[in-house]
Amino acid sequence: MPSQANDDVALIDFIPIIGGRKPADVRKRVEAIEKLLEGLFVIPVINRRIGLDVFLDMIPIGGDTVATIIGAYMVWEARNLGMSKFTMVKMMGHVGINAMVGIVPFAGPVATFFYRSNTYNLNLIKKHLDKHHPAGAVVEG
Repeated sequence: MPSQANDDVALIDFIPIIGGRKPADVRKRVEAIEKLLEGLFVIPVINRRIGLDVFLDMIPIGGDTVATIIGAYMVWEARNLGMSKFTMVKMMGHVGINAMVGIVPFAGPVATFFYRSNTYNLNLIKKHLDKHHPAGAVVEG
């Protein structure tokens, strides 16, 4: 049975993800959103990540709306980081394309499986954070 001290540390580590305004907190938050929508698990045979976005597209109207709202939240985070309007328009374009493609019955989830708007937007946010907030940069290797 884990001790109370270990549970407190885990909770404290999670708190910045919820509402922190620091660039590192925003990075964690948008990475978590992208993982939720695009990479919850891997399909074993084709070794491709899949997330909640594909499953939400299977729910008529409501699912697409939820996926679009969550994708738009990533753009809101970009706005709060001070990203350029051009980049935010590009990000909203990704969200809009995902929403329009998701509306198509049966074909929407398949298209969403291949078109990863949230991953594209995450990469734009990471690029901005690495350039303008290098202290929060993560070295991947």
